[in-house]
Amino acid sequence: MPEKELDIYHVDAFTDRVFGGNPAAVVLLREWLPDEVLQAVSAENNLSETAFVKLAADPFGLRWFTPSTEIDLCGHATLAAAHVLFNHVQVPGRELRFTTLGGILRVSRSGELLAMDFPAMPAKPVESPAGLSAALGSDPVEVLQARDLLAVYPSEEDILSLAPDFRALEKINAPGIIVTAPGRDCHFVSRFFAPRIGIPEDPVTGSAHCTLVPYWAGILHRKEFSARQLSKRGGEVLCELKGDRVLISGRAVDYLQGRIRI
Repeated sequence: MPEKELDIYHVDAFTDRVFGGNPAAVVLLREWLPDEVLQAVSAENNLSETAFVKLAADPFGLRWFTPSTEIDLCGHATLAAAHVLFNHVQVPGRELRFTTLGGILRVSRSGELLAMDFPAMPAKPVESPAGLSAALGSDPVEVLQARDLLAVYPSEEDILSLAPDFRALEKINAPGIIVTAPGRDCHFVSRFFAPRIGIPEDPVTGSAHCTLVPYWAGILHRKEFSARQLSKRGGEVLCELKGDRVLISGRAVDYLQGRIRI
């Protein structure tokens, strides 16, 4: 394959400040490159996700890769991709549409706030998998499962104090493990662990809120939420349940812009 130069952006999502939220790389493409090249670029970036955006069509093509695999839904890298398209590519209008492995996704803007329209993924109660409590270091009061496992704890302090054994957590048969509890000054808090796909702890996980929002809607009997992910970097997420969809809103800021040669 002849050498190509590609525009790349490093964006911090779900934050209004650099070094906060969740960093993602966004690479702009005119045509899809071979999967092994996309995966190699993602591994080289070594961020939890790299978003590849195909510019040639509406809807835009969008794919997400971790350093080790392609995934079917990613919130923060979608937010980062929309930020790049609105602010650097200068796409007109107030809404973007993306074709993804997770279906058609929409992102709308209102000032600096970007709202993603994602499918709700309600979780159902399950027996706690063998080894989950030991791997997390504490017993949840309830365990549910959608795409990811959802472990519920009584308080924000419980979530903050968790110190998972990631090698043990990697043996749990789920792509990700969400832990959550009521928040002190927001409606709920969470953390997200995904060592099976190469992400021990994700700083802010938009897709996890596709499961968190339906759960907390049933517990708190409301449809609009302010949420916080309690990673070291931290992030703020505004959410709304709309039928079988979840609106997940946040801000994003630029950290780096450049070109890569492959």
